[in-house]
This record gives sequence, C-alpha cells and structure tokens, in this order.
Amino acid sequence: MSEETPKPGRQPLPEPQEERQEHSEEETPGPPGETPGPPGPDEQRPGLTGRERLVKAVWPPRVTRAQLIVALLLFVLGLGLAIQVRSTSENSALRGARHEDLVRILDELDDRTKRLEDEKRELEGHRTELESSSDQAEEARKQTKEKEAQLGVLAGTVKAEGPGIRMTVNDRAGSTDSDALLDAVQELRAAGAEAIQVNGVRVVAGTYFSDADGGVRVDGRKIGQPYRFEVIGKPQDLEPALNIPGGVVQTLKKEQATVSVARSEKITVDALRSSKRPDYARSSSQ
Repeated sequence: MSEETPKPGRQPLPEPQEERQEHSEEETPGPPGETPGPPGPDEQRPGLTGRERLVKAVWPPRVTRAQLIVALLLFVLGLGLAIQVRSTSENSALRGARHEDLVRILDELDDRTKRLEDEKRELEGHRTELESSSDQAEEARKQTKEKEAQLGVLAGTVKAEGPGIRMTVNDRAGSTDSDALLDAVQELRAAGAEAIQVNGVRVVAGTYFSDADGGVRVDGRKIGQPYRFEVIGKPQDLEPALNIPGGVVQTLKKEQATVSVARSEKITVDALRSSKRPDYARSSSQ
C-alpha cells in the first residue's frame, strides 16, 4: 500500500498543553543537594490572611539589647518622677485647703507686698525732703528723732500703743513647748507685727525661748500658762496669718491646746527692755 499523501493546507495538531505542563513539573529538578520533603503547614494552606501575616510578623517579639536598655531607663525615669510628684503633693502645707483659705493667703501676701512698697515710698520721700530742704541740718535732726522713736519701739526701750490682736493659749496637757511659741512669734513678725509682749516679757530681736519644768522661759524668765500675746500691728494681717491651714492655731489645736485670737483697736505693750551699750561695736559714721 502506498503512503497517503497529506492534503495540502492541513497541519498536524499540537499536543495538549496541560499534559506538557504536568510533564514539565514532574521533571523540574530541585536545588542541587536538597532532597524534597513533605510540605510544611504553611505550604499546605493555599495562602495566609493579612491578620495572620501581621501576627506572625510581630509575635514572638524580636527585642534587641539596645531596646531593652532604653526601656529600662525610661521605666526608672518615670518611676522617679512619679515618686517626686507624690512626695511633693503629700508634703505641701496647702494640700486639701479650701478655696476660701487659699484666697485669704493670697490676700495676705498682697498686703505684705503693699506694706513693703509703702515703706519704700516713705524712705524715698525722706530722701527727697533731705535733698530739697533749704535747712538740711534741721530736717536731718527731725528725721533722726522720728527714727529714734521707731527704733525704740523695735528695741523695746519705749512703750507702744496701737491696733493689734490678743492671743491666748491654754494647754492643760502641757504639750505646748518653746518651739510652738517661737513659731507664733515668727509668724506674727512675718505678718507685720511691730511690737510683741508675751506674759509681761517684751519680745525683741535677740529674744530666745527655752523649755522649763512646767512652763517656758523667755529670755531666761519663766512664764506659765495661759500664754498671753499682746501684739501691735494691722489686725487684718495678723489674725489671718495665725489661722492659715497648717499655721500656728491649727498646729496648737492638734496638740489639744485651746487658742483664742481677738482683734482690738488699742493694744498696749508696756514691758520695757534696758538698753545696753555695746562694748566693742561702734558706729561706722563716727
């Protein structure tokens, strides 16, 4: 039989494409030296979701040594700041004070500032009078006498009268000591007290307080209860200074003491101190 001659214009059909792909996949060799193993759990799954990829990227966490050191330093710094803020808040004398008390304290500070400004203007006025006066010698003598009277009140060598307050402290438990009375004197001086007398003893710049059996000694003189303060100054400044939160009155009441403060338009401080001439100190103007 003779071979059939293919008809012109007809080409042989190509092999199926799927069979070629399967054949190529079966014959594709892997990397040299690597034996193909069973597929892993991730290879068995058709694909990972975005959430699963995010979790896989951040967990387990990969922390370097530098990051650990920085985290530790930040923790120590934050702990120190927290302790400092808490300690400052607990030790504040005004912690928990009422709004009215805070307003009163601010008013007291404003009064102190105003008092210092008035004193400054007064001194500047004296200087102007001295510079502009035709008889400067007479003006100087006049101001010297006024200054002498003021210094006599401060030194306790002359009597003094004026508005002020009376404070009485009665402590049956005997817990009021010299430190408590000294705190009261310092608070009164800071509030503008110009003359102070405690149980007939004039309080001056060199006054000291000490404890004694059954009482307190002021400049070596023993005084007993009740402790009576006669204070000359502006009553509107003196009384609030004693009644501020954490102040003298509140501290004494915590010690079971009874404290009364009363304003008066006329306070007399008549206890005197003898003036002592210094042995060595002399005026630099002589």
